[in-house]
Order: sequence, then structure tokens, then C-alpha cells
Amino acid sequence: MFAKPQKEHDWLHQLVGEWTSEMDCAMGPDQPRQKSKGRETVRSLGGLWTLGEGEGEMPDGTTGRTLMTLGFDPAKGRFVGSFIGSMMTHHWLYEGTLDEAANVLTLESSGPNMTGDGAVIPYRDVVTLVSPDHRILASYMPDGKGGWSEFMTAHYRRTA
Repeated sequence: MFAKPQKEHDWLHQLVGEWTSEMDCAMGPDQPRQKSKGRETVRSLGGLWTLGEGEGEMPDGTTGRTLMTLGFDPAKGRFVGSFIGSMMTHHWLYEGTLDEAANVLTLESSGPNMTGDGAVIPYRDVVTLVSPDHRILASYMPDGKGGWSEFMTAHYRRTA
């Protein structure tokens, strides 16, 4: 029960810090794209987990709050985590892998279809480390043609 951080945990440690964000997203399949700003504080929990607490502008003028947890499960050989937000009731569970260059973490999940038809569909969140002070989070859903369609991109820039 006394786990020691591994290289994958060290990779996650790069996310620790204070960040500002600029997001561009579509709130539904046929909705216009909207821009918003926010901030996030990412901290380490025992060197094994990162906790990213974010807040940002919502389209209705309120402030949305989010919590993303990320870790690595050696037994699964995969990154694991979760995402919740004050604007939704779904608890997103992640499993994912890091690319060979160790720049891109692809996280798979499933959740409610944005069309509101009640279906549960796959989603993909991709974290790309551009530099130590810049990362991108892009979210994708199936495009209906066997590929993926990006519906949200957020650029995070380190402030501390």
C-alpha cells in the first residue's frame, strides 16, 4: 500500500503549478463556438496524483468550477483519473496512455451524448505538453464517420 512514484508519476508532476487558460468550445453539435478564460491550480497528492482545480467563465455569465485528478496505475499499466464540474452531474472516469515521445497523454472516457438523446458515447481528452509553460487540453467525440471531432480546445499557460 506504500507506493513509490514512478516515471509516469514524474511526468504528471510537470502539470503542477498555477495556470491561466483560454478555451474555445462548442456547447453542442450545432452550436457556435464560444471563447472563455479561466485559471487552474494543479497540486500533487503524495507524488502519485495530481489534482487540478479550475474555474472559468460560463456562457451564462456564471463561474464554472472543475476538478481533474490524474495518476498512474502500475497494475493496469495505464494512466487513470477523473473529471467533475459544477456545470454537470456526470462523473468522467479516465484511462489512458502516453505517446512514445512523452509529450501527449491520451485519456479515454465515456459520457452522455451532447445531443441529449440519452446515449452514452466514447470521449477522448488529449493533454499535449508544448513546453514547460504551455499545455493544451483538447476534447473529442466520435464524428459519426469512424473518426474523432474536436469540440473543445484549451491552452494553459503557466503563471507560477
